[in-house]
Amino acid sequence: MTINGHLETEDSRAAAMRTTPAKALPAYEQIKRYVIAQIEEGVWKPGGLIPSEAELVKEFGVARMTVSRALRELTTERVLTRVQGSGTYVAPQRYESTVLEIRNIADEIAARGHRHSARVLALESSDDPLAVDALGLAKGPIFHSRIVHYEEAEPIQYEDRYVNPRVFPEYLDQDFTAETPNHYMVRLAPIQRAEFRIYAQKPDAHVRRHLMMEIGEPCLMLWRRTWVGEHVATSVQLWHPASRFHLAGNV
Repeated sequence: MTINGHLETEDSRAAAMRTTPAKALPAYEQIKRYVIAQIEEGVWKPGGLIPSEAELVKEFGVARMTVSRALRELTTERVLTRVQGSGTYVAPQRYESTVLEIRNIADEIAARGHRHSARVLALESSDDPLAVDALGLAKGPIFHSRIVHYEEAEPIQYEDRYVNPRVFPEYLDQDFTAETPNHYMVRLAPIQRAEFRIYAQKPDAHVRRHLMMEIGEPCLMLWRRTWVGEHVATSVQLWHPASRFHLAGNV
């Protein structure tokens, strides 16, 4: 089976299955690509209900846990919204980044002639099921850090990061007030590929308090997942007060 793009009929789906390479993407990744294609092509509209897990299992001939994993990951990535007792919906349409350069925030601040500092709020093990799924693992524990980054004395980024312990086994032993997680990981294992999504949304009270924001002030939130070799290395949410941040990239 393959699900590359929008497959409209059983015949076209079967034809695609016959041409699938032997080393195709995992089935859950193929389902994710199919769902995203349906949304991008306008077949499934923002706010609209998508087929149930049972319907997708029957349609694609895979195990229910495979469909469930695909939908959970897309929910974590805010492509979908799941409502208990109601179903799974396409999330409200948001801007999605295409190509961005991954830069270390400490280097960005230094390039402006300012001083970077960081406050570590949490550095711990975690069994969060959505984060475990996002890292492509069957089970935890995984590593989790929460860090506030400052430019001079002003907070400009709240970093909420999950890390694959198979890739960075000594992550919890690091001093992230002296070196950012980004710099540490790139120094040890260069990134092979990454995916991004960008959202404009209001932070919760915890993030708002640490970023010293007014109630109702919006954030730019960058969700990013990166790979080292075949492993998902990290999944991170980076929250930035809109009034103190601009996003630059290259295409």
